[in-house]
Amino acid sequence: MNDDANDLFPIRKAKFDALCASGQNPFQANCKQTHTAKSVQVLFEKAEPQTDLEVAVAGRIVLFRLMGKASFINLLDQTGIMQVYVSRDGVGEAVYQQFKKFDIGDFLGVVGSVFRTKTGEITVRASSIVLVSKSFRPLPEKWHGLTDPDAVYRQRYLDLIVNPESRKRFFKRSDIIRGIRQFLWDKDFVEVETPMLHEVAGGAVARPFVTHMNALNRDFFLRISLELYLKRMLIGGYDRVFEIGRNFRNEGISRRHNPEFTMIELYQAYSDYRGMMKLVYDLMQYLCQHVIGKTSLRSYTGEMIELSGSWREVTYRTLILEEVNVGHWFESPRNVKLQKCAEMGIDVDPHAEDFELTNSIFEKRIAPRLIQPTFVTHLPKELCPLAKINGEDESVIDVFELYMNGQEIAPAYSEQNDPFVQRRMFEMQAGEEIQKIDNDFLTALEYGMPPAGGMGIGIDRLVIMLTEADNIRDTLLYPALK
Repeated sequence: MNDDANDLFPIRKAKFDALCASGQNPFQANCKQTHTAKSVQVLFEKAEPQTDLEVAVAGRIVLFRLMGKASFINLLDQTGIMQVYVSRDGVGEAVYQQFKKFDIGDFLGVVGSVFRTKTGEITVRASSIVLVSKSFRPLPEKWHGLTDPDAVYRQRYLDLIVNPESRKRFFKRSDIIRGIRQFLWDKDFVEVETPMLHEVAGGAVARPFVTHMNALNRDFFLRISLELYLKRMLIGGYDRVFEIGRNFRNEGISRRHNPEFTMIELYQAYSDYRGMMKLVYDLMQYLCQHVIGKTSLRSYTGEMIELSGSWREVTYRTLILEEVNVGHWFESPRNVKLQKCAEMGIDVDPHAEDFELTNSIFEKRIAPRLIQPTFVTHLPKELCPLAKINGEDESVIDVFELYMNGQEIAPAYSEQNDPFVQRRMFEMQAGEEIQKIDNDFLTALEYGMPPAGGMGIGIDRLVIMLTEADNIRDTLLYPALK
């Protein structure tokens, strides 16, 4: 607790005690609210020059200007700030004297008429005012907001009160998710909900969180991916399906990673990774037009990202060969690859597989420079066992990873629907840990799954880019902290 809070808490508590002793209730169960700050502004603009608009508004005091027989306060509600004019003549002497004892942070209910001040600000002239919830701790200092980074994340509720940019970003996050849903609904996708507790941690390569279900006396994993249950929906006859939900990976925390994060995964029967390429492009144009209002965005490096026009498409192999400048890299012996990684300053596990060494170069050196929208296609088959193997080159798969702002935004596949190939790929990935294979999914696949394109989009990373944030923590209301 800071010094101001220590000093002011007992003062505010004494005010609370005095109100209770006088028979008043500083914590009301309800409060009449007919209008929000935003709706007052909109309605009054339409009603002028008529000035008899009566409203009931409510919110938190964020500004208090006492001026003798009359005062101004600013109330903050979900939609913005509403100025209120409170006078002795308007509310009565007793109420006005009590009003002057209220504090910044208190919640008030106000009834009154709307007018425009001489300075042109739309204002509510209070005829009735009541304290509906008392604040005991002072808000952060007015002009500096909440600047301590740790406090911003640990006390997000204060950040939302005093930092308008944070409020705006989280409202925009909600708008982005709503926009994604609307885009997909308009294309006849069906939203479903699938289990978050899995018996097998499948659909991705990641370290899972483990929990125990007492009712079944069995351990379960918090899901690391939405994929395998959504594919079961394709098998069950849902041709276009999506889910927006939380995934959990018991791994690192960074400016781009949080152990729990929000994904959308979608699957479309009778499509492929090319269909997903068009779908994600169209989705981004839709969000730019209907939610963001622009197509040029500032990246974390300060460079502008342009989402309109055509997007670059390049193979994984091409990017690697350009970076390493070794013509026969993929055929080179292991010691050559280890030496090259060392020369590039990339720390790798000396026992890592060849494809893992190559992918370390991609992730550490290439990906962070992919600021403009880039479809990286035809990745090595070892990186994903769930995609179709390319018909012309069996060493790669028919996939793309969409990169923007130096990070992967959306991977997409031509989905593997051959149960025998799928089993072999799972077994190669699992090695000796056969218990990690989802045999129930393989059984489902043996009933037949239509050809399909599938895609995942990291909502948090997408919001980073679309709101021009610098850190994933700025897009999560309550991020994981040390």
